Amino acid sequence: MTTPDIAARRVLGAIAALVVGTLTLSACGGNASADTDTSGKGGGGTSAKTSTAKIVISAKDGSTNASINATGVQVSNGKLTDVKMTVAGSGQAVEGVVSANGGSWKPKEQLERGTKYQISATAKDASGKTSAANSIFTTVSSSNSFIGTYTPDNGTTVGVGMPVSFTFDKVIGDKKAVQSHITVTSSSGQQVVGHWFGAQRLDFRPQEYWKAGSKVTMKIDLDGVEGANGVYGVQKKTVTFTVGRSQVSTVDVNTQTMTVVRDGQTLKSLPISSGSPEHTTYNGQMVISEKFTQTRMNSQTVGLGGEYDIPDVPHAMRLTSSGTFIHGNYWYNKANPPFGQTGTSHGCVGLADVQGAQGATNAKWFYDNSLIGDVVIVKNSPDKTVAPDNGLNGWNLAWSEWTAGSAA
Repeated sequence: MTTPDIAARRVLGAIAALVVGTLTLSACGGNASADTDTSGKGGGGTSAKTSTAKIVISAKDGSTNASINATGVQVSNGKLTDVKMTVAGSGQAVEGVVSANGGSWKPKEQLERGTKYQISATAKDASGKTSAANSIFTTVSSSNSFIGTYTPDNGTTVGVGMPVSFTFDKVIGDKKAVQSHITVTSSSGQQVVGHWFGAQRLDFRPQEYWKAGSKVTMKIDLDGVEGANGVYGVQKKTVTFTVGRSQVSTVDVNTQTMTVVRDGQTLKSLPISSGSPEHTTYNGQMVISEKFTQTRMNSQTVGLGGEYDIPDVPHAMRLTSSGTFIHGNYWYNKANPPFGQTGTSHGCVGLADVQGAQGATNAKWFYDNSLIGDVVIVKNSPDKTVAPDNGLNGWNLAWSEWTAGSAA
């Protein structure tokens, strides 16, 4: 039988254990905030009151593949009062901007890949109580990320034949994921479709040339997209460019002339010199991808011998990545028939010019009146049609072939 005295001691022991347990829970369940309520209300004791401001740092503490674009700080039920971001180790400060409502912070510039950073943030809720959060993380490394070099650039004005072209620095395994995170639209309403040339190049174009005067918008949303196993995109931006007037120039090898047509009207018919019978010029639709007032041309860089090395070729415009240009020619052998009668080049299209890129020559006129993205069509050459991936020349694929190369 239990005596009353022993029972009472057991009850008191249980109460003591309960009190100790309660105190233990209070000690372990607190917040970083040191704010307390000492008013004595609600039972006459002292109770901890934590801030309701909740800080979220997008790059989790200890993460190693953080975004170089989307890393930032957000707060709910409060406002940020201080955010410090540094390069871990060196302590170099990273400048940032707090939103007007105090609810978020982000770096001013894109972060570097493969770099360790530290963020410390504090915020206050409506009652003035403070919360704090910290994170040390590393951004995605170069070996675990991919970037697409693209053309045309933002804010440029281009010709009607200019495609949007991406070249990725890594082999893309999941083409559908990558393509579906790049959208290209035109104010003309033309349907724009992507086409893959291998695993590292993706071009976009409409079925026909762009409508003159249209605005094209390219939205790149590749940040965090897994393009291959363990390899993620890091780009997130919007690019816009304008399509200028329509200019399409047609080189007829039979007549050794080039007819320049702008907005449906013929501007000029110029005598040219195409490739010789030994070094013929490609047929097909070619797009001007680069312009140089003067440039060096060396035959050895295009797989030939020592046939030529000209340091100052004037008014040169690239048509293929393999080395086809339309350019000025001041070294034309006067013993040959004049321009417009025979082809004597190593595959390029030559126009009469003078050394130094000065003077009112046909080459200078065409150079001054051409845009990156203008189309030059070569016909009646004994050569084959240029490969669609040799330069920006996807127009040489039928629309059915183009759309068949889409992964989206």
